[in-house]
Amino acid sequence: MIEQCGLSERRACRLVGLSRDSWRNPPEIDAMTQELSRKIVEIAHVRRRFGYRRIHDMLRLHFPGVNHKKVYRLYSAANLAVRKRRKAKRPVSERVPLQLARTVNEVWSMDFVSDSLSTARRIKCLTVADDFSHECVSISVDWGISGQYVTRLLDQAAVFRGYPLAVRTDNGPEFTSRAFMGWAQAHGIRHILIEPGRPMQEGAGQWRAPPRATACGCAGRHCTCPAPAAVGSIPATVPGHLPGYRCQ
Repeated sequence: MIEQCGLSERRACRLVGLSRDSWRNPPEIDAMTQELSRKIVEIAHVRRRFGYRRIHDMLRLHFPGVNHKKVYRLYSAANLAVRKRRKAKRPVSERVPLQLARTVNEVWSMDFVSDSLSTARRIKCLTVADDFSHECVSISVDWGISGQYVTRLLDQAAVFRGYPLAVRTDNGPEFTSRAFMGWAQAHGIRHILIEPGRPMQEGAGQWRAPPRATACGCAGRHCTCPAPAAVGSIPATVPGHLPGYRCQ
């Protein structure tokens, strides 16, 4: 308005409702805000399906006390809003090429497999294996296993073996949940995702899945025993066997 209409500074600021001091001294972004904005953009490009709330959770480690409203403002200013999915899911997030483990408890690979009982009810199995020793760390079976449930099962396994340095998973909702990510950050565990189109990278866990397990301990689909109300963890030394249930 000053340049195009020839108005004075006082009149132009009064028309737009801006103080003359703000016009003469525009705000300057400090170094911490610039670093925070750069980190938000970096995380958003790696974790493309993460909104500002999950990015805020990941920033707490490097920027303690950062406000979620400030993260949202910088997130919106960078135009990083997550678009709604229309059709098929796309494999996104940080991908690391497969590297051989050199020690025990360096990397744990885990994945879910499923089966059905003779009653047609589905069961879900979480299989965890050590990449170096190829030892089955845990096989847990239940009707459903959430992200919070996964963290409790891993804490139980860590009581006897200790926590790993890294875990390798796919991009499933249980492994990208806020509960699982918070657990990994709290214990200093690196979360590695398999490469796109390479499900065999987490095959060590699938190999140790209980084949055609039923709730009574039978290894086939022809069992007529009633299903239990809940199913616990399976001993790693006896895959395919659920203790405490026998065919009559």
